[in-house]
Amino acid sequence: MENVFYEGQVLWAQIDANRHLRHSAYADFCAQARSNMLKKTGLSLEEFALNNIGPILFREELIYFREIKLDEFITVTVEITKYNRTNSRFSFRYIIYKEDGVKSAVVTVDGAWLDIEKRKLVTIPENWHAYVEAIPKAEDYEEVSE
Repeated sequence: MENVFYEGQVLWAQIDANRHLRHSAYADFCAQARSNMLKKTGLSLEEFALNNIGPILFREELIYFREIKLDEFITVTVEITKYNRTNSRFSFRYIIYKEDGVKSAVVTVDGAWLDIEKRKLVTIPENWHAYVEAIPKAEDYEEVSE
């Protein structure tokens, strides 16, 4: 499987009253996969700190296909679906697979880059464009303009 950036076991603390993965745990898994992917492309927490920039999300959509239960092992893929070079806005798609390879959920997020000190959206430094280029692209990837 390509673009895998998280693999792990579902823990007791991630289960809800219906005995399956709680909805907010999906977001947690995707956030960890995104962090792992960004680090692999060169955008580590240290790089973010040096530039006082971090990602911020505006929208998160979760579509469920199959439930995930306690102790299952999951795999999360990450790919970029949209990117705007002018204002550095982006969209990522995550696919969460059950241990048997069945697609459990698709999560799509839209975001941009935030200046951590000014609390305002910013464009990325010029040298970061190479990092963004290294992010795995979806088959339906598109560069968009304002």
